Amino acid sequence: MTQDLYSDARLYDLLFPTSEAAVDFYRAEADSVGGRVLELGCGTGQKLIPIAADGHPSVGLDLSLDMLAVARQKAEERGVSVEWQHGDMRDFDLGDEFDLIFIAGNALLHLHEADDIVQCFRAARRHLAPGGRFAFDVFHPDVRLLADADGVRRPRTTFADPDRGDVRVDVADAYDAAAQVTRGTWYFSTDSEPDFQTVSIEVRIIFPQELPVLLAHAGLRLVERFGGWDGSLFGAGSSTQLCICESAAP
Repeated sequence: MTQDLYSDARLYDLLFPTSEAAVDFYRAEADSVGGRVLELGCGTGQKLIPIAADGHPSVGLDLSLDMLAVARQKAEERGVSVEWQHGDMRDFDLGDEFDLIFIAGNALLHLHEADDIVQCFRAARRHLAPGGRFAFDVFHPDVRLLADADGVRRPRTTFADPDRGDVRVDVADAYDAAAQVTRGTWYFSTDSEPDFQTVSIEVRIIFPQELPVLLAHAGLRLVERFGGWDGSLFGAGSSTQLCICESAAP
């Protein structure tokens, strides 16, 4: 049976291990603004727990109860205090303001409609403290790769599972150009268990010229856009859109 990837937090962490460069970037952002931190789509806490360990009062919000349960366990094991909230990044009210709000690991791309993205941005803006910053990272689309997303199953990657051993991952992606959504089915196999699990992943494609417009509709302004975790400038060859935003002037 095909299921959503985010219903299996253990599989998610094995497939997408912590990016130390991404953790370091968001830790530096938290240090630069100080104060309270909110992560939307926090998942299993890969980035928020280190930030909280630095002493920043931190809140993590996610729609998946399974992901939150693993995040809570991780934080407890490290002796780190984080407030975990179950909620939808498009519509939440935490009754508080934050100096840094961020959405990491392409989590924003699970909002497929432009209205949903704007609603998320507006909710983030409502929770920004004066002088606060809103940061997120999303893919920089490569039209050649999108053109190759033809629904054919192909090998994608491998990872080591402590219980199963080496796991192979095949992916069948198809790009819906009208919706700007890539819809994929990921197949997980070992030598003894072919296709022991399949999961679905659907992500919105956001082109560079869209972002300032979507942000402006939410009362936000793009301050900086980097092309990598090293702070390199965003350009045609960048694989990432790493965006730093603030509330726009009234």
